[in-house]
Amino acid sequence: MKSSNIVLIGMPGSGKSTVGVLLAKQTSRDFVDTDILIQNSEKQSLQSILDSLGYLALREIEERILCGLNCTNHVIATGGSAVYSQDAMEHLAKDGLIIFLHVALQVLESRDLGLATRGIAKRPDQSFADLYEERCALYSRYAQVVIDCSGLTHEKVCARVIDSMR
Repeated sequence: MKSSNIVLIGMPGSGKSTVGVLLAKQTSRDFVDTDILIQNSEKQSLQSILDSLGYLALREIEERILCGLNCTNHVIATGGSAVYSQDAMEHLAKDGLIIFLHVALQVLESRDLGLATRGIAKRPDQSFADLYEERCALYSRYAQVVIDCSGLTHEKVCARVIDSMR
């Protein structure tokens, strides 16, 4: 059976939400951003959750939201830390093609990502480079397709995703 969902994974700032909206339009799917689902569920921003409960609590909330997500024919933009939950990734893979939007560390570091207020679920002592290294191994483990986004516009990334589905 062909997967009905397209599940985007990758680092914060890799373009999951932006590409996800474009993909949804071009493939006639609905779009869901799981970070927004978390914020709606908890009635606060990701950063507020981090500040009050810590990064592990945010990851637990994310796992609960992802494991409870039951949709078909959607593009799903996950939070960057979705891959810390094997249960969530297996749930998403049941009816989803898992696509890793891979962006080089240097490119991410050159973007104004607002890291201090973005609500990134990482250890307080962890650098962005260390987080990148840790997560890329997980993204690669769960991805069925890896899109190298180097030098590509969001539209070109979208086209590559669609090509990969053929």
